[in-house]
Amino acid sequence: MLSIITQYAEIVNPRFINRELSWLDFNERVLSLATEESIPLLERLKFCAIFASNLDEFFQVRVGALKDQVAADVTSRGPDNRTPMMQLTEIAHRVDILTSRHESIVFDELMPQLASVGISLCRWSEMSDHEQKVVTADFDARIFPVLTPLAVDPSHPFPYVSSLALSIGVFVCDPDTNEERFARIKVPTFLTRFIKVDDTRFVTVEDVIVAHLDRLFPGMTIEGASTFRLTRNADLSLEEDEEADDLLQAVELELRRRRFGNAVRLEVERGIDSRMLAILLEELELEKTDVSYHLAPLDLTCLWQLHRLPRPDLKDTPWLPVTAGRLAVADQTSRSIFSVIRERDLLVHHPYESFASSTEDFIAQAAQDPRVQGIKMTLYRTSGDSPIAKSLIAAAERGVQVVVLIELKARFDEAVNVTWAKALERAGVHVVYGMAGLKIHSKCVLVVRNDDDGIRRYAHIGTGNYNSKTARVYEDIGLFTCNPQISDDISHLFNHLTGYSHDKGYKELIVAPKHFRPTIRKLIDNETRFGADGRIAIKVNSIADVEIIEALYRASDAGVQIDLIVRGICCLCPGASSQPNMRVRSVVGRNLEHSRIYRFGHGGQDDQAAYFIGSADLMPRNLDKRIEVLAPVSHPKHQMWLDTTLSYLLADGVVAHEMDSRGEWHRVGPVDFIEDNDAQSRLYHWAADAQLRLGIPSTASPSQE
Repeated sequence: MLSIITQYAEIVNPRFINRELSWLDFNERVLSLATEESIPLLERLKFCAIFASNLDEFFQVRVGALKDQVAADVTSRGPDNRTPMMQLTEIAHRVDILTSRHESIVFDELMPQLASVGISLCRWSEMSDHEQKVVTADFDARIFPVLTPLAVDPSHPFPYVSSLALSIGVFVCDPDTNEERFARIKVPTFLTRFIKVDDTRFVTVEDVIVAHLDRLFPGMTIEGASTFRLTRNADLSLEEDEEADDLLQAVELELRRRRFGNAVRLEVERGIDSRMLAILLEELELEKTDVSYHLAPLDLTCLWQLHRLPRPDLKDTPWLPVTAGRLAVADQTSRSIFSVIRERDLLVHHPYESFASSTEDFIAQAAQDPRVQGIKMTLYRTSGDSPIAKSLIAAAERGVQVVVLIELKARFDEAVNVTWAKALERAGVHVVYGMAGLKIHSKCVLVVRNDDDGIRRYAHIGTGNYNSKTARVYEDIGLFTCNPQISDDISHLFNHLTGYSHDKGYKELIVAPKHFRPTIRKLIDNETRFGADGRIAIKVNSIADVEIIEALYRASDAGVQIDLIVRGICCLCPGASSQPNMRVRSVVGRNLEHSRIYRFGHGGQDDQAAYFIGSADLMPRNLDKRIEVLAPVSHPKHQMWLDTTLSYLLADGVVAHEMDSRGEWHRVGPVDFIEDNDAQSRLYHWAADAQLRLGIPSTASPSQE
């Protein structure tokens, strides 16, 4: 395989890094945090769990899509000059390397260190007789009743294997007939993966089940057993070119279909019986190239369970979010959030500043305020116990006109969104289920309030989802405003999304898909005119759009200084520019860098700098296939906050990764990844100290932890 990949390297386009391989680079950066010795042990283990979870989604969606293309005989090449089959070949090679490194970090580095501080995994065979008796009692009471062995024989077809479920394959033999049969046992997902043996040791649930197979197959001889795990294509694919008569019903149908998506990956133990592997490949319609061999235990997302152990000595010191300064002052004087926004725009930065005391409270106050007449909101991803959704229901029940645009097609959150859509409708909320052909990815709220001086519209535009759970660990920025032009733009946007109208021009907002691409192109091209005096700084999750990348190359060639902070996929390569003035950096840490910030040195009035925040990355899907919103940030103090954020992330004295001229990532910064060397830590302390600079006592909010 390596020789084939070497041949590929000779024909690929060096100006564009492959999207899928770039994503694997990102996941490798996540994994690298598990090797940072200055990070607490359980936090390092957490990054191993995140790596595994990320890889699962990658196979479900990206590899699944590539396999669909290969099955459809698609041989066209992408911007990087690779065909789908070439991509799958290179992905398989990279994943093998990464998973081997992943397992080595877990089992050779972290587990021995954890054992030295009182947390260890053991096998059934390593337990004493007394310990085995205790765990057997637990097995009989709690585990055995929920297990169902499924045999495969002429009267029992091969059982359905659900995606990402852990299974145990078993060969059993009837001693009376000497007939051998294969059986599958699904390990129920509600069982904890690690069973406590004593105060310091744990054993995996599958190891316990295998030790008790005689209870499941009484009278049979157990010939062998091995765990395996299947991944299915989970890409929900509605016919976007056709309007579904009932989008809610269509999404529910697709969710049911997803369970039966084609198999794309089979994970097995390295010592699996070759006969068992042959059965699995045949029944699941997979090739040997689809097999991933692992050390036991499989599915290391289970490491989250160990991370939840009450060992604060092995975890990060919590950063308790503070209430944004002006909101803290208002709270002390019992003023509403609306009075704060009326004074001037409010910018908040999560999770350093509390999501609960800003965004959640904004919706809660609007729901309870007798002056509020209407609330309009987009929901892309929200939590199952969402306080925001509950506030919207309370507002509707109080008689407020509430309109919610729920994006039912938000991948892997479809089921939660369907549940909330039904609950909101039952409460009298006007629910709109997205748009045909477009995902509504924008993060907007509009509150219509009858103030003393007349009707006023209050708006929130954010970079992140209205999700109270992820807001604790996702880094995001939100802008609150009652600027009449922005409020008017958002009103027109909601009318466009809920009614029948043509998209119109906007005074302040940049809205995709019609206006985002040309506006960003215009801003880049305008900066190009200034040559060496030009400045572009962009912070996004991903950059993959060919047209935008080419525009950035031209700007760099003209001498513009370009700083790109890209957490995930980056298909741009600094070496494709003729000038060494393009820097690409990635910051991965305890918070997920999620905000999108766009700064153009001469993009504003009188050639002053222009700043924007919003929901859009520089991906074809964001530019052309989604409703996205970028909002201008015009107040000097808010612009200073964004400049400070960018400066901390780009500072020389922090740990980060930078891309070299060949498109390869390298760790940069100090040797130790301690708080003083962590950009996110610096940002947290700067945000917390902002209150002290205003003379406000600390308002850290433990409720957000």
